[in-house]
Amino acid sequence: MILEPHSTSTRSAGGSKPSVVYVVDDDEAVRLALGALLRSVGLRVETFGSSHEFLAFEKYDAPSCLILDVRLRGESGLTFQEEVAKSGLQMPILFMTGHGDVAMSVKAMKAGALDFFSKPFRDQDMLDAVSNALTRDAARRAAEQSIAALRACYGSLTSREREVMGFVVAGLMNKQIASEMNLSEITVKIHRGQAMKKMAARSVADLVRKAQALGIEPHHLK
Repeated sequence: MILEPHSTSTRSAGGSKPSVVYVVDDDEAVRLALGALLRSVGLRVETFGSSHEFLAFEKYDAPSCLILDVRLRGESGLTFQEEVAKSGLQMPILFMTGHGDVAMSVKAMKAGALDFFSKPFRDQDMLDAVSNALTRDAARRAAEQSIAALRACYGSLTSREREVMGFVVAGLMNKQIASEMNLSEITVKIHRGQAMKKMAARSVADLVRKAQALGIEPHHLK
């Protein structure tokens, strides 16, 4: 289940949903300090003493990022990073550690971490990194929502409209499409118009762009 963040939180870059920062660290003092720092700039913060607590928590449906300690009690933050990736939970991860080294940083970054901080770190550096992470996650979510909307539009097309669309994005004229499909030009024009309307395409170029975003291959003449 996914929760909606409280309306008192700072809005994301897109202005649609409040952003959320999750903090996982087994040191309560660090959790309290980070929570206070992030809340001081209006962010919603959820803190956890272990990765298990974080995984069990119902995530908010909002731009998010995870601040994760590399060395958690009885477990490795780097191993947990791999588990997060395998679970399909997509959010930028910022690592922090009091025992960091170059090899650990490189491994974390190669596995997809957005940034790596050695304790103690400057408050402003962390705030800047969190702002960047939330902006990136908001952009990712917007892109995913856009693709989902396109898939829904494409799913509303009839089989004939999809076929005509495939020829249209290949650059064929109505006359050529009609000949290939053994239809009248009027019928092709109707299917073409319906496909454009359902795909909310302003022009053929816009339709081509949307087809490319969906990975739809153009239909060429046999």
